Amino acid sequence: MIALDGRTALVTGGSRGIGRAVAVMLARAGADVAIGYRSRGAEAEAVAGEIRALGRRAVAAGGDLADPAAADRMAAEVAKAFGRLDIFVANAGVWPPDEVPLGSLPAERWRATMAANLDAVFFSTRAALGLMGSGGRVVLVSSTAGQRGEAGHADYAATKGALIALTKSLAVEYAPDILVNCVAPGWVDTDMSAPAYRDGEKERIAGTIPLRRIPSAEEIAGPIVFLCSDLASHVTGEVLNVNGGSVLCG
Repeated sequence: MIALDGRTALVTGGSRGIGRAVAVMLARAGADVAIGYRSRGAEAEAVAGEIRALGRRAVAAGGDLADPAAADRMAAEVAKAFGRLDIFVANAGVWPPDEVPLGSLPAERWRATMAANLDAVFFSTRAALGLMGSGGRVVLVSSTAGQRGEAGHADYAATKGALIALTKSLAVEYAPDILVNCVAPGWVDTDMSAPAYRDGEKERIAGTIPLRRIPSAEEIAGPIVFLCSDLASHVTGEVLNVNGGSVLCG
């Protein structure tokens, strides 16, 4: 029922994990997809190859999106490849795995997390919106940490909470032409979360989730693609929780 034929999309952090799953799923639904990446160029090109094999157009566009000039260059590459942009998924981000209390949190880590998770989303979203017309879709990827906080990861939680506020602000600002929503995953079985799953921790974490398992990247991608589709044509400013019941705040 989800058909995105003729639409174009940009997914940041698209070389692996949730971003890769979103990019491929958008392509399977009919969209042409640009894969945004910061350093994993070979992996991004591999994802682009998967998408071309599905009969869709694809391009890999690199750059550190915390730099506004790089974000603008990425948007220009998308415009050159596709002519316009219909869907933007701001998925790129970092999760520093070490737990550090705020009193010991180095300023360098704070600034690096803010740059990767908040500055980069601001600059890339601003650039993407410049390519969009009426009917555009924007989805920002937040986290349960942005809803309930995360001890030892105040930097990460602060950025993800900011994305929820940014979603609600942009939803009103760009209505009725562009719909802006947010997806908030909990734990996900991806490379980024892998350091937390050592020494039996994966099973322990799964036991804290009401659904008793950690989802795949594809299980997060599905709700994102839904928000990009016509099935969500009257949904904007929403924070869609995809966490197996871990945070019940809807």
